[in-house]
Amino acid sequence: MKRKWIRVETPEAELAEQFWGKPLLKEASLMELLKRPEVDVQRLLTFFEADEVIPEQVGEQVEIQAKYAGYIVRQQTDIDKTLRYDHLRLPESLDYGTVPGLSNEVSQKLKAQRPETLGQASRIPGMTPAAISLLLIYLKKKSA
Repeated sequence: MKRKWIRVETPEAELAEQFWGKPLLKEASLMELLKRPEVDVQRLLTFFEADEVIPEQVGEQVEIQAKYAGYIVRQQTDIDKTLRYDHLRLPESLDYGTVPGLSNEVSQKLKAQRPETLGQASRIPGMTPAAISLLLIYLKKKSA
């Protein structure tokens, strides 16, 4: 799908416009088209030759990967960021009530649990990603 392209002002481009109601403004690979919300893999498969049969299940998996690629990359970036700071030690003397932006509920949970690391803090039930970010920002400012 990455290697098969539809060029503007070709019969394939006219077919694409019939399928999705929008003209093709620039050439695009089938994979790029598949990322669009209105494009479905079944109609996209009609652009292949008869001898280029793709099993339906494979097409569905490719469609899922194409449509959710941006979300998956963002999620992986968040995971990598979290893992990078997972072992960051929290000072024993840290007064969570002085961390700007932390809710009273989160502050109380942190005071009660007294986590040793940012990773432990992130695993406290009810702890939000925003609260962990606030803690990280606070620790970076204090160490600067």
